[in-house]
Amino acid sequence: MTNQYEVNHLDTNPSPDNNGTPGEPMETNETADLDGKTELEIQATNVKFVTPIQESVTNGDTMPQDAIDPCRSEATFQYQIHNVSRMKDQMLSPATPVRNLPWKILAMQRTAQTPERVSAKTLGFFLQCNAESDSLSWSCNASAELRMLKQVPADGDSEPFVRRIQHLFFHKENDWGFSNFMFINEILDPSKGYIKDDSIILEVYVTADAPHGVSWDSKKHTGYVGLKNQGATCYMNSLLQTLYFTNKLRRAVYQMPVEHDNDEDTMSVAFALQRVFYDLQFNDKPVGTKRLTKSFGWETLDVFMQHDVQELCRVLLDNMESKMKKTVVEGTIPQLFEGKMLSYIKCKSVEYVSTREETFYDIQLNIKGKKTVIESFDDYIAKETLEGDNKYDAGDHGLQDAEKGVIFTQFPPVLHLQLMRFQYDPLTDANVKINDRFEFSEEIDLSKYLQKPEATPAIYRLHAVLVHSGDNHGGHYVGYIDPVGDRNWCKFDDDVVSKCTTKEAIDRNFGGHDDDISAKHSTNAYMLVYVRVSALDDVLKPIEQTDIPNTLIERVEQEKTEEAQKRKDRSEAHLYMYINVLLEDVFYSHHGHDLFDHEKSQDFIRRFKIRKADTVSQVIQTFADSLNQRPSALRIWPFQYRQNQTFRPTMLETPSSEFGLKTIHEAADSDSPWFIFLEALSPDSKLEALPHFDRTGHVCLFIKRYDPKSETLSYCGHCCFQITISLNDMMPILAKVAGFPEGTKLLMYEEVKPNLIDKIEFTDGLLEKELDELMDGDILIVQREEPVEIEYKKPTPKEYSRELYYQVEVVFCDKNDPLDNGFALSLSLKNNYNVIATKVAEHLGTDPYLLQFFRYIGYKEGIGHAIRCTYEGQLKDLIPPTRTANNTRQQRKLYYQKLSIPITELENKRQFKCTWVSQRGKEERELVLHPNKTGTVQELLDEARRHVDLNPAGSGRLRLLEVASSRIQYIYSDDAPIDSIMMSGNKYLRLEEIPLEETSLSDSEMLVPVAHFHQDIYPLFGFPFLIRIVDGELFSSLRERIRKKLDVPEKDYEKYKFCIVTDGRKMYIDNVEDSIVRLSGFKSTSSVGSRMNRPYLGLDHVNKAPKRVRPSYLEKAIKIHN
Repeated sequence: MTNQYEVNHLDTNPSPDNNGTPGEPMETNETADLDGKTELEIQATNVKFVTPIQESVTNGDTMPQDAIDPCRSEATFQYQIHNVSRMKDQMLSPATPVRNLPWKILAMQRTAQTPERVSAKTLGFFLQCNAESDSLSWSCNASAELRMLKQVPADGDSEPFVRRIQHLFFHKENDWGFSNFMFINEILDPSKGYIKDDSIILEVYVTADAPHGVSWDSKKHTGYVGLKNQGATCYMNSLLQTLYFTNKLRRAVYQMPVEHDNDEDTMSVAFALQRVFYDLQFNDKPVGTKRLTKSFGWETLDVFMQHDVQELCRVLLDNMESKMKKTVVEGTIPQLFEGKMLSYIKCKSVEYVSTREETFYDIQLNIKGKKTVIESFDDYIAKETLEGDNKYDAGDHGLQDAEKGVIFTQFPPVLHLQLMRFQYDPLTDANVKINDRFEFSEEIDLSKYLQKPEATPAIYRLHAVLVHSGDNHGGHYVGYIDPVGDRNWCKFDDDVVSKCTTKEAIDRNFGGHDDDISAKHSTNAYMLVYVRVSALDDVLKPIEQTDIPNTLIERVEQEKTEEAQKRKDRSEAHLYMYINVLLEDVFYSHHGHDLFDHEKSQDFIRRFKIRKADTVSQVIQTFADSLNQRPSALRIWPFQYRQNQTFRPTMLETPSSEFGLKTIHEAADSDSPWFIFLEALSPDSKLEALPHFDRTGHVCLFIKRYDPKSETLSYCGHCCFQITISLNDMMPILAKVAGFPEGTKLLMYEEVKPNLIDKIEFTDGLLEKELDELMDGDILIVQREEPVEIEYKKPTPKEYSRELYYQVEVVFCDKNDPLDNGFALSLSLKNNYNVIATKVAEHLGTDPYLLQFFRYIGYKEGIGHAIRCTYEGQLKDLIPPTRTANNTRQQRKLYYQKLSIPITELENKRQFKCTWVSQRGKEERELVLHPNKTGTVQELLDEARRHVDLNPAGSGRLRLLEVASSRIQYIYSDDAPIDSIMMSGNKYLRLEEIPLEETSLSDSEMLVPVAHFHQDIYPLFGFPFLIRIVDGELFSSLRERIRKKLDVPEKDYEKYKFCIVTDGRKMYIDNVEDSIVRLSGFKSTSSVGSRMNRPYLGLDHVNKAPKRVRPSYLEKAIKIHN
């Protein structure tokens, strides 16, 4: 067995072109089947395996040949080809298992052009993976060295010829390599040493990640399982695995008490995290995280948006810490992750030190320009000298030269280090990823960074490496974890877990691997987790079954049983159908069209899950058992939609002889939920069975009663009539069913469909003749025949039905309260604006003219345009009636808001949101003002004056400013028309009281805008303001007025620089003391865009306000809402 080569030869041939020139890898789809090909069997020997150097073994031994693990991550194997000079066919080696996939060497003779543009034969050399699989979903990322060995060393040189590849193998690209690995004439040249006895030896060293899309059993191969990726949750999965293997934290999570209210369970972060950890510990398959993200309050978009793993870590730990308070595990988070540091400023010349102790849960290390973690720590505690213009104010000691820095006072048992791979680049105005090489070791000693030694040495062992592949716009996270601290590393790549070497986990994630084909570009460590050596046994103490509360175990197992039942139900769903059974009791509670309302009757409908293969007789028996009835006392009437869109019962289209034998699925003739009216004998009936119903000679009619006095329509019952009965003979039967006294004269109507009621005269005519298209399920309405002199508002069911047809229920929600569920009112689609406003006002107890209404945008579920009070349409135009597929009405909704002025006035006004600023320069509150559209700015100022408190000693006058990007762009004159105020983009309006000294300006005075910036005028920051300048005054005088206005200490103000900014160009005022202010320098020189081009006074100084992270329109902050 040969040894693995230490390769240092790099091929420098040009990259391949379409003609197959030597260089980069090239794909081929040519394959060969060795079965039955004797020539290939004669030419090729069996594959020869070479065990690779073991990078993470502790005893130094190599793996014996008979102990080859098919799940291994790397392998070296050889393939010897004979009769090379006569090779014509492609050659395929036997399979070598790596990551449970078959890998083969594929060789063939190709033709390519030499540098002299002459055609010549070449050797194609490819690595093939899983080519015989029929699966279309598998993939495996791998890197490999393709080698041609020297069998006869030339001039003492025995190094092989090597080319390297990196490729994602999948079903369409299952082989990768070089179509021109080497020219045949070079191979056949004996002086090169590659050929011996007309044979060559090809060798491959391949390193592969665990495959995706194949039956990779993570639990079997590693003892651990992965987490499913919901879309872009790889960052969360890698963090959850890291926290899971922080065993002390996992134990505390298990012991967190949670509520047992089922409605609260879905929103309980604690229980959702317990469930994830429990499943990771005991499941054999990848674990889902949908319940956890749902408990976070995340929506679908959130799981498809990738976030920063360190940000999630902080938010999640903060959430867990708050939920652990006042429980048995309170304090676990700070005990594990909290460290302390001391920020200090020490004067050099006097005995004065200022200190402040701070806590931290993680340390952010700068990696730019740093080679190792130790260098980054050195940089972290490096002292900064405060001198010159940056001297430190030491109180009574005045300004002093000083040293500023931090020193650690306590390191936590578990240390999270965030490597600052993403940093802001001012040239591109965006965050960029730093892929520089940055080394970290398995063990680090941080003792020298402590103010004084702790009880145990600050020696830490690497526990986890969170790795990011990609750039600032996205990528993929994986985690490398040493689960039990024994240096046996595993790679956690979402749902796939695999064993890996120490080199894979650490060395290949340093970054800066541009020349290393085995390491992917832009793949590097992003977060490191170290555990204090002295705390290893405590932090990583194994979790036993006894560490998990019995209540949690029982609860999880109960949920698993329920989930298994749901999965079984889903898998068997095609075997069952649902039957919605309506008893006659449901009809009695309905007072509208048809026999019941789909929406309002849901709570009264009985739902049965029935096997499709059950016969009708078996189903009736099921109903009988449920209702404690005899099967003979029940009869099925399926509901059907008629052509006029009514929903009525009908008789089963099955001959009686076959009725019981037909399956219920055949009877229903549909997979949709089946609605039936189940006719049942009354409990008071003395009959043993329902009377016989002859579907050819009988008809089943449903009876309603209308009372014009109370304007009510009520269900009375159903009757089965012979179709040959006369209408006059029906009258006493109908009177009895409707509850009228014997002998009562009746009027009769047929409810054909909503808003179509036909009157039927009582005659001696037969039922089948007098009723058009008579069929089961028809509805008759009867009412008492009243004397002519009695008048009613709705004398017959026709008028009642017409009003009922247009009646809808509308929900009104408060526009200004996003949590308002609103209230419902019954209105007519023919109601106009005044009727709607009046009814809503009655419900709210206000004046109709103090309400404003807004449309509802259904597809956005948002608020639409305002509805004018002069709207001449009807309610049906505001909320078009629509029905869904199952005939249920979609929610009809309008929004409203209460007004402080009548709507008639409001609609003649224009709304503005203005920010009121006090004389102290603080933005106090937002004002919503409504000046007349045809008015002036003065009206807006007068309205604002009624809502603000002015300084009694002030001018009492207001002004309106237009501000954008921290700069005053325009001062509106009092007589400017309201229509001249144009708002767009990032502009906003500011209201302020005019200072006394600025109320009256002479010809030699002017108001000039002042804005803040630091070095570059973009972006501006801070609070912009106006200052009065006087032509010919000294700049030093103006400078002092600005200092007093800003209330800045003189020692800080000395660092301010002044400049005049015109058209984006700044001109610094070097000699402030002697310079003279000229109004001409602040007058606009351009008539176009005068607002933007007006010169302003710029203050150049450091922005001491807290910096805001530049948001990305593609991202939003991580939040856990529960």
